[in-house]
Amino acid sequence: MLTAATVTSAVAAALAEDAPWGDVTCETFLPPSATATAQLRARSDGVLAGAEVFTAAFTLTDPHTSVTFAAGDGIHFAGGDVLAEVSGPARAVLQAERIGLNFVQRMSGIATLTSRYVAEVAGTKARIVDTRKTTPGLRALERHAVRCGGGHNHRFSLSDAVMVKDNHLAVAAAQGLSVTDALQAARVRLGHTTHLEVEVDSLDQIEPVLAAGVDTIMLDNFSLPDLRTGVELVAGRAIVEASGTIRLETVRAVAETGVDVISVGALTHSAPALDLGLDVVVA
Repeated sequence: MLTAATVTSAVAAALAEDAPWGDVTCETFLPPSATATAQLRARSDGVLAGAEVFTAAFTLTDPHTSVTFAAGDGIHFAGGDVLAEVSGPARAVLQAERIGLNFVQRMSGIATLTSRYVAEVAGTKARIVDTRKTTPGLRALERHAVRCGGGHNHRFSLSDAVMVKDNHLAVAAAQGLSVTDALQAARVRLGHTTHLEVEVDSLDQIEPVLAAGVDTIMLDNFSLPDLRTGVELVAGRAIVEASGTIRLETVRAVAETGVDVISVGALTHSAPALDLGLDVVVA
């Protein structure tokens, strides 16, 4: 969940970075009494994410500003739609403009890309999830955007679940431990509520991993035929996740192999910012 504290922290840091000693342009060019009204307008089709964050950019700059959205996060909109209206002291409106836009454009871009992946797998049982490939410090915002686009979140951090990857397995093998033994030993040390997921990169790893009683098995960079075979081998004994080089053009075929989850790093690390603009309304 995107909390008020998280929003305030992220936005306050961005505002301080952008105007550490104030906005000299507004302070020297605009009289303190000037007011302004501006509209947030879509310049392309998309899905909205970041309304709360956009609003905070203005209200933290000056609590006398007001922001009114036509609808909340998760709505689909068309190019030309007016998404929100901002009113208040002109200095505050213009000082916060870029920070507000940076956040809402970034988050809406993620939501829009996610919605396209979700649409591609419609009618299958696969769910689209994100990864930890997020912008440092902005993970909560970017993952909120994924949910706005209809996607789901993977583990939020390293503290949330056990996810044994190829490098972990390589270290275990160097200690002379079999995959099954190492995983069983980890399971004994875990609390009963902690999820255990293991990444494999070949079909012959599946049975030794399943023998340890894992909750999820990730098939990483598998071909489509191997994904189908992997799903058959797992046979419902664990959740099956597909990952690695998943693209919009290929995600439907991956979903049709029968996997339960498809993790897509591109949702957060490669989503382009959506084209939105904030224009002052001249009476």
